[in-house]
Amino acid sequence: MEPVPAHKTTPYFRRKVFYIPGYDPFPPRRYRELYRKEGAAQAAMQGYRLELMPSKGEGYGWGVRGQVEGRSVETDFRMLVWADLVRDSMATGIVATYAQLFRTAWAYIGSGALFRLMRLRKGPVIAALYPIALLLLQLAVALGAGAMVWTWLGLWGLLPGMALVWLILQGFRRIDRHVFAWYLMHDYAHTAQHGGAYPDDLAQRMEQFGVTIRQAMEQDWDEVLVIGHSSGAHLAVSILADCVRDSVRGKVSLLTLGHVVPMVSFLPKAKALRADLAVMAKGDIPWVDVTAPGDGCAFALCDPVGVSGVATEGQRWPLILSAAFTQTLSPPRWKQLRWRFFRLHFQYLCAFDQLAGKSDDYDYFRITAGPLTLWQRFGARPPSKSRLTQSANKDWDAR
Repeated sequence: MEPVPAHKTTPYFRRKVFYIPGYDPFPPRRYRELYRKEGAAQAAMQGYRLELMPSKGEGYGWGVRGQVEGRSVETDFRMLVWADLVRDSMATGIVATYAQLFRTAWAYIGSGALFRLMRLRKGPVIAALYPIALLLLQLAVALGAGAMVWTWLGLWGLLPGMALVWLILQGFRRIDRHVFAWYLMHDYAHTAQHGGAYPDDLAQRMEQFGVTIRQAMEQDWDEVLVIGHSSGAHLAVSILADCVRDSVRGKVSLLTLGHVVPMVSFLPKAKALRADLAVMAKGDIPWVDVTAPGDGCAFALCDPVGVSGVATEGQRWPLILSAAFTQTLSPPRWKQLRWRFFRLHFQYLCAFDQLAGKSDDYDYFRITAGPLTLWQRFGARPPSKSRLTQSANKDWDAR
């Protein structure tokens, strides 16, 4: 493991960050705005300085200049974008979405994955069942309204009734930005469509991401930090696992946030991901995984290697840490956010108003714009005592 050295004599610390978002159809500029706003708030509370600068490299990103922990830092922040693939996967009609609902439900129920997932955390399982229940309720409301028209007009009401059903469902879809049922249905359908195997278009995009990361690893950065959030966590694992297999060397670290790995790794055809988890568990790339019990959309404190059934005696990673929202957010702030489940799923990228200010606190902005590598910052911390490491996966499914 990487030792914690004294500060170098170079004038500033240089970091390259690659951020892989989850299943998100929105353009990457929202992440820049989030970083700007929340970074300024965290810096003001913790007494360091951050300044965002224009992007200089290819693709979408931004620069960060910081004065953190007594040292100057420059970070080149790159977004590894697959929002276009997400939008394409969401471009389905009403009938196709309901067909996805039944196929996805069967993928998890028929394989037994749903019942094994229930042994881990209830929150993400409820989140998975939520869009199914709400979409079926919406369908029932629409069909009920249509049936009233058919009853009233008889055969003459067939076409008007069908039109009303379609209009009601279309109306529900248009207000989905408030309830996220259709969005989540597309998310789980995208995961389950090939039984846990990566779709071809996503696999090709991941290969491109891998090439980009490898190029950075060959350059003179003090750290190349790969961050995967939500669904982006298992994408990051698979991309870096190929680097381990190919013995690609570099000062690279992996930070996964709010992971949902079991939603994929428990499916029968997720053999590639399970193999990638096993490789990363014993590799040389420092891997820190951060979740929080307050995040109902993530498998909080679940070791993605262990619970997926691929842990071995030589496992080194990941280091499982808790962002402990109830401790790192003040009582008024926690009360404000507690029932905003989707907002809490992004809290890892935001400011915390009750940090102790220690170098090993979970502080997204110290991690990305501070003068310590990921392992220098967290290597002395013990893993969370509440972590789950016991396999909940089926034996044949973990090979």
